[in-house]
Amino acid sequence: MIRSMTAFARREKQGTWGRLVWEIRAVNHRYLEMVTRLPEEFRVLEPNIKAEVAEKLNRGKIECSLRYLSSTEIGADISFNEEFVNKLVRTSQQINGLLGNSAPINALDILRWPGVMVGAESEIESVREQTMDLLASTLDELIEMRQREGEKIKSMIEQRCSGVKATVKQVRALVPDIIIGRRERLTNRLLELKAEVDQSRVEQELVIQVQKLDVDEELDRLDAHLEEVLRLVHSKEPVGRRLDFLMQELNREANTLGSKSIDVNTTRASVDLKVFIEQMREQIQNIE
Repeated sequence: MIRSMTAFARREKQGTWGRLVWEIRAVNHRYLEMVTRLPEEFRVLEPNIKAEVAEKLNRGKIECSLRYLSSTEIGADISFNEEFVNKLVRTSQQINGLLGNSAPINALDILRWPGVMVGAESEIESVREQTMDLLASTLDELIEMRQREGEKIKSMIEQRCSGVKATVKQVRALVPDIIIGRRERLTNRLLELKAEVDQSRVEQELVIQVQKLDVDEELDRLDAHLEEVLRLVHSKEPVGRRLDFLMQELNREANTLGSKSIDVNTTRASVDLKVFIEQMREQIQNIE
């Protein structure tokens, strides 16, 4: 199943410790590139977060943003260690006395001091575990969205492949008539000139023109590449890079077909092929 590289997922979780919110954005990129935006107390989790993302995703620019609102920030009762605060205040006053001219101690500064808020330090490890669990479910949601988008891209690719196949079939049918038409035009031209010609030279000229028009090899390669494209879009592995390479090869054969064309119909067919291939290539740029 092919997957798009573009997606967005958001998950949140709330408990007695507060609220966690993960937002993950993904866009197309040649390789896997990750950007994390984390609150300071969760920086320690950054290597684990990147490992989790790398395990589930193969390509794309991934932006992972975490928001954490502690229980005190969402309206829960605030509890603090009064004995510890008293010690902090006394120590601060003693230091102020030594300094002589110092700024008064601020209550908010005390609240930010490690160990002042009751339960804050003991809960943070538990919150970090909740953070990784929530990340896993958010990534699953992102992958589901990528797969849904991938199904749409797959359907479009299959439609364009059908168009390429029909055009290749049309060219195969046109070539014999084009050869016959070239023979007839050359014969009629000689009759108009009313000149005696060496029939063997005429045949040689026809052989040269037929060789120039021989596109069987290009048509066979187009069919072979199309079979591989259709095989890959049903693969369960990441196939974006291989599909991109196949688009280059398909385009190469379409260009060769156009350069060999001596008939307006095959020229038009070459243009149609390049349009189909370019439409596929634009979508394949977004496949993981």
